[in-house]
Amino acid sequence: MILARYSRKLFNPVNLNKFYSSYSVPETTSFPRRIFSGIQPTGQIHLGNYLGAIAQWVKLQQDNEDMILSIVDLHSITLPQDPKILSNNILEMTATLLACGIDPSKVILFQQSMVPAHTHLCWCLGCICTMPRLAHLPAYKEKSANLKDISLGLFVYPVLQAADILAYKATHVPVGEDQAQHIQLTQDLARMFNKRYGETFPIPHCIFTGGDYSRLRSLRDPNKKMSKSDPDPKSRICLIDPPDEILKKIKKSVTDFTSEVTYDPENRPGVSNLISIHSFVTGKTISQICDEVKNFNTGQYKLQVADAVISHVGPIQKKISDLLNNQDFLVQVLKGGAEKAGEISEKTLQEVKDKLGLQFKRETVHKQILNL
Repeated sequence: MILARYSRKLFNPVNLNKFYSSYSVPETTSFPRRIFSGIQPTGQIHLGNYLGAIAQWVKLQQDNEDMILSIVDLHSITLPQDPKILSNNILEMTATLLACGIDPSKVILFQQSMVPAHTHLCWCLGCICTMPRLAHLPAYKEKSANLKDISLGLFVYPVLQAADILAYKATHVPVGEDQAQHIQLTQDLARMFNKRYGETFPIPHCIFTGGDYSRLRSLRDPNKKMSKSDPDPKSRICLIDPPDEILKKIKKSVTDFTSEVTYDPENRPGVSNLISIHSFVTGKTISQICDEVKNFNTGQYKLQVADAVISHVGPIQKKISDLLNNQDFLVQVLKGGAEKAGEISEKTLQEVKDKLGLQFKRETVHKQILNL
């Protein structure tokens, strides 16, 4: 779901198994399979986001999965945002998802803040979550390290993320491997609630979607992942970059002093990154590409990669542009999705409130009055 990086040292499956064994409630599979994922409307979607997340959602949609996708705008305001830019970004993200192939008639696509159950359930879950548990998460340490004033929202947003998932009783969550600890927190909270109040939530499982797409590296520093948080915009190829910008970025991408085009990620990460990009956008294997360009030098090859990327993203850009010219349609998509999401999440919330004792049963109230 929303991207964060975690320390492998802290993620010890053996210790987690010992921790989870302390819960006596058995984990059942009685819940129907349902997938939930979310994406923040901040920054521009780059090739890594598109190939590693959105394209994978489209594949799950094509497999007729019961899937719910949310534009998680509440998560985005844990850090300061320009309100006008944020509202535009929400519509742009909606247009991007639709242009990439997400079909709102097949999956539920909605804006998080339109569905009140998320924040209501977040409070309920927050009341069983401890501060040391949240402070232990590396994502919080990373994001707060350079902040003078740390907002409460930044501290508790993993609980809201858990509420996003559990509000729909999702059984599976597509994530990158670096997001595992947030899903583990969701699992913890589901287990704790089930133990205290009876079986209510499934224990959600990760669907790791990064796979080969994690090979996409920064164009300026191939030792780092391509990231939308990188301060250098030349480090990534965004879906909405115009053709001349894509060409310029790829031509200036860092390679090495060997002119031959070969795939060797360890010793030639820059050239290997371009080959990976070329492979992903064309569907050709790495060996096929290397055979085709064996007589090219790296300068010539960069032009071929740029052409392939431009050809791939061109139709997507056209769809995004068309959709942004019809913003009323985008708003209706989000509202329609919110209505569907609200019906599901409200049922979950009512069940939670009932188990917490936050709402009265008429017959119980009647008996209490008679006993006065």
